[in-house]
Amino acid sequence: MKTVDIAVVDYGMGNLRSVSKALEHVAPELNVVVTSDAEIIHDARRVVFPGQGAMPDCIRELDARGLRSAVQHATQNKPFLGICIGLQMLFDRSEEGDAAGLGLVRGQVKRFTQHVDQQGNKLKIPHMGWNHVHQTRPHALWQNIPSGERFYYVHSYYVAPADDTLTAGYSEYPDRFTGAISMGNLFAVQFHPEKSASAGLQLLHNFVHWKP
Repeated sequence: MKTVDIAVVDYGMGNLRSVSKALEHVAPELNVVVTSDAEIIHDARRVVFPGQGAMPDCIRELDARGLRSAVQHATQNKPFLGICIGLQMLFDRSEEGDAAGLGLVRGQVKRFTQHVDQQGNKLKIPHMGWNHVHQTRPHALWQNIPSGERFYYVHSYYVAPADDTLTAGYSEYPDRFTGAISMGNLFAVQFHPEKSASAGLQLLHNFVHWKP
């Protein structure tokens, strides 16, 4: 079988079609495959790890499909993009169901506890909608995206890396939280680039051309 250019990991959670369609839009010359085949994921040139849902369910379904080792291999050996729960699952543990993550990134996944902003306005949980993402340092995936550009979020939990230098971008709700991390060939975001209009498409375009 021909090697897949971009494998989108299908473990039964999340809107995978919108992710794959966005990737096809920015890279029509590449073959993008949504797959739950561990061998295809292992051999793919690039891997995207998206997802929506509860952390315990996501970890359980990933393991039920025998995909843990393929995802672990991808995070260490090829351009890898995690999206939303695909970011959170990389960490050690989540407060959501007190669930163990994949342990690939040191740190915790925490629930938003601040429900009022500095002006006393009530904040809704989940954090849903557009928010500014401030870049902490240059990165290939930020190319042609201004710091402070808006991206679309839907989440009740956020990641807290043990090593602050892994944070590549942050947002505020109302306190600062990590919106993106980078580590070698791995880049992962809490927001949804596939739902973030031109800025999101630019980030995906940068990913498919990224050579870490």
